[in-house]
Amino acid sequence: MSQRPPLVDPHVHLWDLAHIRYPWLTPPFDADNPNGSVEPIAVDYPLDAYLADARGWDVRGIVHIDAGAHPDDALKETQWLQAMADARGLPSGIVAFAALDDPAVESLLASHADHPNVRGIRHIVNWHPDPARSYAAADATTSDAWARGFARLRKYGLSFDLQAYAGQFAHLAALFAKHPDTPVILDHTGMAIPDDPDGWGLWRRGMAALAALPHVAVKISGMGFTWRPWDIEQARPYVLETIEIFGSDRAMVASNFPTDKLFGSFDRHLGAYDAITADFSADERHALFAGNANRIYRLGLDL
Repeated sequence: MSQRPPLVDPHVHLWDLAHIRYPWLTPPFDADNPNGSVEPIAVDYPLDAYLADARGWDVRGIVHIDAGAHPDDALKETQWLQAMADARGLPSGIVAFAALDDPAVESLLASHADHPNVRGIRHIVNWHPDPARSYAAADATTSDAWARGFARLRKYGLSFDLQAYAGQFAHLAALFAKHPDTPVILDHTGMAIPDDPDGWGLWRRGMAALAALPHVAVKISGMGFTWRPWDIEQARPYVLETIEIFGSDRAMVASNFPTDKLFGSFDRHLGAYDAITADFSADERHALFAGNANRIYRLGLDL
C-alpha cells in the first residue's frame, strides 16, 4: 500500500446545537430522506470531534461547508466559524449558505465575503421527481431568480458548491458556461441514483457535461447517498470513473464528516479512497487528497 498522502479535507461540517439552529438535526427524525435518519449525528460536533475522527490522517487543512443551519442563522454560522479560524487556524476555508433565488441575496453575499476565510457559497438544490429524494419542492435552478443570484457570485470573488442530481446537470452546465470566472465544485461524486431509469447513463452524461467546463471540479464523498449500505467494490468504479471524467487535477477526496459518519467511520471512507487510488502516482494522490483542495479553494497552505 502506498504511503498515505497529507489531507486537506474540502468537505467538513461542524455544529454547536445550542448556538445555531439546524432544523434537519432537530427532532422528530425520520428515515424518508436522502440521508436516512440523522438522529445518530444530532449531537454537537466541534472541531476537536472532527480531529479525533481524523486522527489517523495528516490533516493539513479543512474547508467547512454550510451545515444546514436555519437560513436566518447563515451569517451567524460564518461569524462562529471565522472566530474559530482566528483562534485555532481551522477551518482553513468557509463555504457559507445563501439562497441564490432570494431577491435580497446580494446583501448576504457581501456580508459573508467580509470574512477573510469565506471562499464560496453553497445552496443545496437537489430536486428529484421522488419527493423522498428532493431537498426542495421545486427545482430552484430553473428560475431566472436563481440564475441572477448565481451571476452575483463573481462580484464577491465567491465559488459555488453544487449539490444537485444528475437530472439537473445539463441545464446547470449551460448556466455555468456563461460564468467561466465563477469556480464550481460538485459535491458528493455527483450523487448517482442507480435505481433511476438509466440512472448510470444519466449520471455519466451529466458528469461529462459539467467536466467539459474547465472551471468545474468534483469532490469524492457521499457513498451512502448512492448505496446504503455501501462497500469498497461498489465504490471502486464510481470513484475511478469520476476521476477519469474530471481528471486527477479536478477531483478532491473529501470526508463529508460527520454526515458520512451515518454510513461508516472516517477510516472506512478515506481508507477506501486511499485503497482505490493506491496505484496512482504519488503526485496524483497528493493532488487528490490535498493539493487540488488547496488550489481550488484558494487556501494558500504550505503543503
